This record gives sequence, structure tokens and C-alpha cells, in this order.
Amino acid sequence: MKIAVLISGRGSNLQALIDAANQPGWPAEIVLVISNVAGAQGLERAKAAGIPTTVINHKDFEDRETFDASMTEAIEKSAAGNGAELVCLAGFMRLLSTHFIDHWRDRLINIHPSLLPAFKGLEVHQRVLDAGEEFSGCTVHFVRPEMDTGPILLQTKVPVQPGDAADTLAARVLEQEHVIYPEAVRLIAEGRVKVDGELALIDGKGKN
Repeated sequence: MKIAVLISGRGSNLQALIDAANQPGWPAEIVLVISNVAGAQGLERAKAAGIPTTVINHKDFEDRETFDASMTEAIEKSAAGNGAELVCLAGFMRLLSTHFIDHWRDRLINIHPSLLPAFKGLEVHQRVLDAGEEFSGCTVHFVRPEMDTGPILLQTKVPVQPGDAADTLAARVLEQEHVIYPEAVRLIAEGRVKVDGELALIDGKGKN
């Protein structure tokens, strides 16, 4: 399966996907990395791996719809015109238009550093600590127009440790993001995932 990855920053989850793609038998190929930020470190990670990259700066467009349309065009022209079959958001810090999300419906996934539906949005780790939660975690989900919603594919819990600060909790959650994001892509690429309305099924079973 051919995948495109959208980034805005350092690209650590992109690197996890690159590392997975270098493993024998991994059933997906990264054919394009798009960044909306020209200096994003993730672009260098992609170039080092020999993956085509492009910068599409949102500031060059008059509205979100035309920006998103430019990304769709680039994705569909990737892989020598064959196009990517799955789009992965990996630290892409722009809200996407409903048109883009609908166009890529059930072919667009995101990873979020909380156990959704809890703690949507930003500054997740400090909010988890402020709430006195015993666990945090991360979620891979199919994208829907409302931010951080959509059928949940995989989740992993991460215990909150005594004395945790937002950065220490974030680091442990990120380690698990690097595990479950490649696993989610693998499951999709192997044809083991089906989206039934707002439920993601793996081998015919929903998330417990």
C-alpha cells in the first residue's frame, strides 16, 4: 500500500513509519511527505530515506479549501501518478477542511497523544496531570471533520508516574506512539481493517 505522510515539525512519528518501512515484509511504502513548513526537520528525515518531499505552505493560499486542494493534487500525483492510498497525519498542525476529510474518508488517519475521546486538542499532557488521571496514552483514529474524532483503530495506555511533569509524560507517550502508528498502518495495508460507520473493525472485531 502506498502512503503519504503530512507533517509540520520534527517528524518523529514519520521516522517511526520510515523505520517500519525499512523492515522486511512491511506491507506499505511511503511515497510522499508533505510539510506546510519549509524548515520542518521531518523533511530532512524523509530526504535521508530517499522519500520524495514537497512543501505546500498554507500561507500561500487564500483559504483552507484551496490549500487542501493543492495537497490532494500532490498526493494523487505521487508514486508516478498512481497516487497514495492512505494519508497519515504525523504532527500536522493545521485543521483540515471538511472537503479534504470527506475526499479521503476512511483513508486518512491521525495519531493523538491521549486516550480519545478524553483530552482532545492541545496541551494534552498538562491537562492529564491537572486532572489527576492515573493513565494517559495515545490513539490512532480515522479522521472526521470535528477535531480529534473518528473511529478509533488502536490505543495504548501509559501510566502516569509520581512526580511526572508534562514533558516526562509526553516522552513516554511518544514512545508508544512510535509503536502503534506503524502497527495501525500495517493492519490497514494488510486489509485487516474495515470501517463500519463510526466503528473501526480489526479482523471483524471492534475495539474492546
